Amino acid sequence: MRFDRRTLIKTGAAAIAAPAVLRAHDALASSGSVKVLAWQDYVQPNIAEKFEKDTGIKLELTTFGSNDEAESTVRAGGGKGFDVVFPSITNSANYVDDAGESYFAEVPAEVHSGNVIPSFLRDSAALGGVHNGKQILLPFDWGTEGVTINRAKFDLADSDVSYGSLWAPQAKGAAAFRQKSVIMGTGLYLDATGEVPSNRMLDVYKSEDDARRVWGAVAKWILERKENFGAFWNNATEATSAFKEAGCVIGQTWDTTGLLLNREDEHFVYRAPKEGIITWLDSFGMLRGAENHEQAVAFMNFMLQPEVGGMFANNTGYNSAVSGAADHASEEFKKQFNEVYTPDVLGNMWWWQADTPFFAPIRNEFVEIITNG
Repeated sequence: MRFDRRTLIKTGAAAIAAPAVLRAHDALASSGSVKVLAWQDYVQPNIAEKFEKDTGIKLELTTFGSNDEAESTVRAGGGKGFDVVFPSITNSANYVDDAGESYFAEVPAEVHSGNVIPSFLRDSAALGGVHNGKQILLPFDWGTEGVTINRAKFDLADSDVSYGSLWAPQAKGAAAFRQKSVIMGTGLYLDATGEVPSNRMLDVYKSEDDARRVWGAVAKWILERKENFGAFWNNATEATSAFKEAGCVIGQTWDTTGLLLNREDEHFVYRAPKEGIITWLDSFGMLRGAENHEQAVAFMNFMLQPEVGGMFANNTGYNSAVSGAADHASEEFKKQFNEVYTPDVLGNMWWWQADTPFFAPIRNEFVEIITNG
């Protein structure tokens, strides 16, 4: 999947299937409440207040900081207790019950699915958005994992940025990363150098033996350089704290970490590693056990408005999957986008794949090894 700012803007202008106001159906849901489980920075006060004002529906928001947390919450409730949930689309297979049915319902016909950028909606099927032939999740936003650098303390040119930079002598005791991501980023680096061949880390999805071979070698290589460990992070707050409080000078982070730090201090920059920037796609859907169906539809349609997509991008630094949202993003957001996502970067993206049954359990084993090593 390849796209650029021009593609997003042009697609948005032509592909919006619904007006940027709530349709008549949504007026039927102008009372009651909707229970939403979302990433901790997704539904910020300005969006929550606008939703309640526009619809008259009370928003009951619960947040999470990792996919594991969201999955365990939904499973603990047997797929009930919430109406709308925001999983990463590649984690869709982890929301299947013992009978082989997804905890998510088929996307209701009343939801404005046509407001999603067409290519994202098309490709979502292979990434986990479709289960048993039914669309259960809609793309909501996309973002990347690359490298955040404090150039006041680590002088690193854009062309030299690499996942391997985390292990440079200048990063001793000052590298930040999420363990489950660093074994992928460092793996891409080691594949590029030929030290640990992995078909650009796609082998870890291929078989259990391949996953153990690749991750075992990568984890061993990382632990041999553990003097560079500065801080581990598992959510957006911890990633920011790694730089602002723990003194890290470089880290493998989500884009929002580096972009928001840059807005505070120009010495912080977020850049794409030459091995390929890791790209993810988040989604949202209605649970099969949702108790507030009409309110959930109204919430999903509200979030699929271009204006709200622009607000979301401005709030978080993530990129909305809603057609036309880019037209509502701030000039600062557009400037940062163009600095990071050059044509070369957009042509060299590495997409998280849909989880295979063995992927997460084996990865978690090596995460523990890195954490406790």
